[in-house]
This record gives sequence, structure tokens and C-alpha cells, in this order.
Amino acid sequence: MQDWQTLKSEALERARRIVVKVGSAVLTTGAGLDMAVVRSLAADMAALHKSGRDILLVTSGAVAAGRAVIRQAELDGIPDRQAASAIGQSRLMHAYDQIFGELGITTAQLLLTRDDLEGRERYLNVRNTLRTLLDWRCLPVVNENDTVAVQELVYGDNDCLASLLVGVVDADLFVNLTSAKGVFTGNPEENPDASCHKCLEDIASLDLEGMCRGKTVSGTGGMHSKLLAARRAAQLGVPTLIVAGREPDRLSRVFAGEDLGTWIAAEGRAISRRKFWLAYTAEPKGSLWIDSGAAQALREGGKSLLPAGMVRVEGEFERGAPVRILDFQGQTVGVGLANYDAADLKKIMGLKSSKIEQVLGQAPYPEAIHRDNMVLDATL
Repeated sequence: MQDWQTLKSEALERARRIVVKVGSAVLTTGAGLDMAVVRSLAADMAALHKSGRDILLVTSGAVAAGRAVIRQAELDGIPDRQAASAIGQSRLMHAYDQIFGELGITTAQLLLTRDDLEGRERYLNVRNTLRTLLDWRCLPVVNENDTVAVQELVYGDNDCLASLLVGVVDADLFVNLTSAKGVFTGNPEENPDASCHKCLEDIASLDLEGMCRGKTVSGTGGMHSKLLAARRAAQLGVPTLIVAGREPDRLSRVFAGEDLGTWIAAEGRAISRRKFWLAYTAEPKGSLWIDSGAAQALREGGKSLLPAGMVRVEGEFERGAPVRILDFQGQTVGVGLANYDAADLKKIMGLKSSKIEQVLGQAPYPEAIHRDNMVLDATL
């Protein structure tokens, strides 16, 4: 069996499409954008791009850049942060466009929210646009649309968006550039003996809540959100590298074989891109509560959800909508696409599949949710 260093070397060698995420704490200071860092990062990414690799950049920094322009030490609530983002976003993109232009690379800007990836049609539109830009050898620069997004500004940051885009563009590698040198065994500020993990081989088994505390001053994510993003990428069969964004020539050195940061291995068995979208991007429109027997059949037997196992339907949704599946204790079993709308599911819940036609007048599906349209233990 190959060791993780060999697997890492092979993964870097075959990585042709890379999602790079860079955080506010890397890009900005109290005075605004740190142009020396922006130029250094651009030169690093340009070297990979010119070697024939596709690069998609997911960047933070608009809020921090805008705050520096208006000289506000603190922003009071969501409207202030949205306004600061509106001021800073044009400056952030201008910097990238100018610097990459000097390096002979054409950039393209996309401002997205999670809503843009939630609906299947809009998801595919984003996917097609990004793929076309990459085919044209452009370098897409993506940021959350903070001027209209609320949930992202409160609960998450570009770590989540970047991990979702790994699936959208079929990336081979996810690189998360952060203010830390990697994932440490403890908080280095509290424990001087804390060391950097060189590799996390099974991120699915780790207690991420217990490993991580706190967040950076400039950003909204902290190491916890970075590890969540890495866990999502791992489910797609894509490894992640978490490395210091202010380290000189960090990307070039990694691809030259230098051991920087923390390597997070991919899972051996990847879920499909479609199931990944269902688990992490599609917002559930309702909930189906199921009995213990049905929960066991789904979790242990790999079965479809039949109406007989349902005990409650919550929400109003159409046929084909994503819905959350909950066991009798209220724990998430998974997420799936409903074969019937909420009204019809309420009529047939608890019934054997043979009774569906008798109640509804037709029975196009024997299942409430087919196994192929379900992903278990989804963490949204």
C-alpha cells in the first residue's frame, strides 16, 4: 500500500484543474489590500497556469478592502458589511485584473451566492460558464456576492463556496491559502508545543468541532470552515492542501515537491457530482419523518424510502423537490428528491406501495424517494 507522501506526489502531478481559495487574512491589512501579497499570489498562480493547468480563484477580501477605504475600524451589522463589500469589490477585482493582465492572463469575474447553485438549472448555467472560461484559458475570479447575500456573511465564507465549486468544475485539487501554516495539533498561541499536521488521511472520522476553536479577525471562517470544506472535497475524491498564503512562492514550492502545509487526503470512494449537489447545494424544501425500521433500512440496507416507513410530512413542496429525511429522534438520515409532492405524500404515508394507486388514482413510483436520488447523512 502506498504511503500518503507518494499519493500526494502523484495527485499533484496529475492535477490539471485546481481551485485556489484565498482568505481576507492573507490578502488584507488594516490599511486595505496588501498589494505585495496580491502580486506574489498572482505570480505563483500564473506559473501554474502557464504550465498548462486550469486555475479557478475563489477570493475573499472585498469587505476588508471596503472597510479600509471608508476608514471604519468596525462595521455595525449586515448592512454595513454589505456596503463595505460594494466599495471593496471593484477595487479587489481591479487589482487582480491589472496584475494578471501584466502576466498575460485574462481574468473573468463571477459574483455568486449559494442560491445560484441551489436550483439545478442555475447550477448548470454556472457550470457551463466556468467551463467555457477555463476552455478559453481565462482565469475565473469568484467571490460571494456579499452585497446581496446575508446567510453567507453571517454563517460562512468563501471556504464553503470554494468546496462547492470543486464539484462544479470537476477540479482535481483544492488549495486553501490561509493565515496559518496548516492544521495544528492545538492552538499555537495557547500551546507553543503544538505542531502542524503534515497529513490528515481520514478526515471523515475526525471530530472537527473538537479540533477547532475561534476564527481569524479579518475573515469569517477560521480553521473549522476550512476543514469542513476539505471534508466536502474529500467526498468527491479530491484532496485538499491547506497552506500559508503569505509564504513566498508557496504554490510553486509545493508543486516542486516541498512539504508545506497540511495535506488532506481524498476518500477512496467518491460520491457522484449529482449527489454532492444534492447533499450540499440543494436547500431542502421540506422534511419527511420516518420510523425506526425505515431509518435502519436506509442506513444499513441501502434501500429506497417507501411510503410505508413515513410517519410525518412537513412543508409544502412540489414533486422532484429536495427534502430532508429525519428519523423518529429528529436526527438527519439524509436528503433526497421526492417522487411526489407534499400533498400526495401526506395521503400515502404509512401505506404499502401497492395501495398508492388506490389512493392517488395512479402510482408512477413505488418509492417516496428512490435510493439513486438520495444521499445519506448529509451535513448541510
